[in-house]
Amino acid sequence: MMGEEAAPTGPPNRELYALLNLSPEASDEEIRKAYRQWAQVYHPDKIQSPQMKEVATENFQRICEAYEILSDETKRLIYDLYGMEGLTSGLELGPRLSKPDEIKEELERIKRRNEEAKKMAHFQPTGSILFNLSVPDFLGGDGIMRGMVMASQVQSQLSKDDAIAIGGNLAANEKSGGGIATAILRRQISPVSSIEFVASTGLQSLIGMQTTRQLTIHSTATINISKSLSDGSINLTNTWTRQLSETSSGNIELALGMRSAITVGWKKRDENVSAAGEFKIESGALGASARYTRKLSSKSHGRIVGRIGSNALEIEVGGGRKISEFSTVRMMYTIGIKGIFWKLELHRGSQKLIVPILLSSHLAPAFATGAFIVPTSLYFLLKKFVVKPYLRKREKQKALENMEKTWGQVGEARAKAEKAQQLLQTVATRKRNRQVETDGLIVTKALYGDPKAIERRDEGGVEGVDSGVIDVTVPMNFLVSDSGQLKLHEGVKKSGIMGFCDPCPGQPKQLYVAYTYHSQTFEVTVGDYEELSIPQEGQ
Repeated sequence: MMGEEAAPTGPPNRELYALLNLSPEASDEEIRKAYRQWAQVYHPDKIQSPQMKEVATENFQRICEAYEILSDETKRLIYDLYGMEGLTSGLELGPRLSKPDEIKEELERIKRRNEEAKKMAHFQPTGSILFNLSVPDFLGGDGIMRGMVMASQVQSQLSKDDAIAIGGNLAANEKSGGGIATAILRRQISPVSSIEFVASTGLQSLIGMQTTRQLTIHSTATINISKSLSDGSINLTNTWTRQLSETSSGNIELALGMRSAITVGWKKRDENVSAAGEFKIESGALGASARYTRKLSSKSHGRIVGRIGSNALEIEVGGGRKISEFSTVRMMYTIGIKGIFWKLELHRGSQKLIVPILLSSHLAPAFATGAFIVPTSLYFLLKKFVVKPYLRKREKQKALENMEKTWGQVGEARAKAEKAQQLLQTVATRKRNRQVETDGLIVTKALYGDPKAIERRDEGGVEGVDSGVIDVTVPMNFLVSDSGQLKLHEGVKKSGIMGFCDPCPGQPKQLYVAYTYHSQTFEVTVGDYEELSIPQEGQ
């Protein structure tokens, strides 16, 4: 007796093998033999009932399609690599190639070309908006807005190796404003090196060039040189980055020019934790910063940020929550020598909205404590009494809608499987009677579906539409060979076998088989992708 299947996933592109009950390594002769076996049962000319003739025609067409693909070396290779999508989405070969390796190489080339064309057909926009708000200014009658910054960039792939990015930056405060327009042309020189040309105009007009090269499998070097068009100064920056482990990297940056600096940084990122640290010496001034973010649940995270230096001393604490597939909201509390702030952030895709709110320029302990406790308490109260009840209600409604939709799909699939079984019934009964005469392999009961429902099989009522289980005794007897052997192949999902269906989509599934062999009774249970071979050795 085998344990429950761990997950409802498995090897891809095996449905046609399941349909004909073949191993993915089946020979041409085995494919022809399986096709003849199934075609004899489902050929429409052998069916008299008009209703069943329609069912037979549909299944016969599926069998013929499977045979056409698996019996053709090129189509079979495309199917094994990319599934039916590969056969229907333009992965078509020109002259017939002679070797499987050549075919595979050509398919990979075509797939890369299609992916690159798809990538080049889309622009990749990014942008951010920052509003600086001040409560003290508002209470003093000067207005709440201290300033704003807008930045946007659009990148487009010109060719396989060339890309262009055009961006702009606009900043304004109470007394002045200005902007910068930037254009970047990037070229991939080789798989390990690239070069960029930069030009900007506005408050900081300059031209520059940057080249990046992968020195080893774990290290990269970048050199950037730029010249200011306003004062003629030249700036040179060298950056070396090294992969320290699978999840962490370090970098050293040396900047020479009007603002010479040395920066040492470190980053770490894994499934649950993201951290970064930086130490910088610039024009004799020291500065350091650190950031730590931890995943608290599948949708929320906490963050703490610290900064210290000649003109900075502050700490930020807060967290964020994912509110949709592409959107995240975050709130941070900041206290430092510049004052006490709240910072609200909304991230959606590659767009960001950031709103820092200055609450006070003075570090009064009572006010600082209240500015932290009040929003924190409000968050937890809203989360407990408003957000969570709403999300539970929405998830419950969504689950109910999905269940109703799934029941409809399962009902249709079950009806098709049962009709397919009806067409198998005559041959399956004939094979079963032959095994009875020789005291061979007789499947007395076979159930496929939800493992928990299968465990309750002796209680009855495990074969309804909503039971998560389907009786597959008929197709299992049909699959018994004349020599009294039955084999279902490893790596092939059993719901694709003719006469089967998926009675519980998205859930782990098992196959339970009770059978007699040489007048003895046996039981076996296997996972959805596990091999079944009965009678077992020694029985």
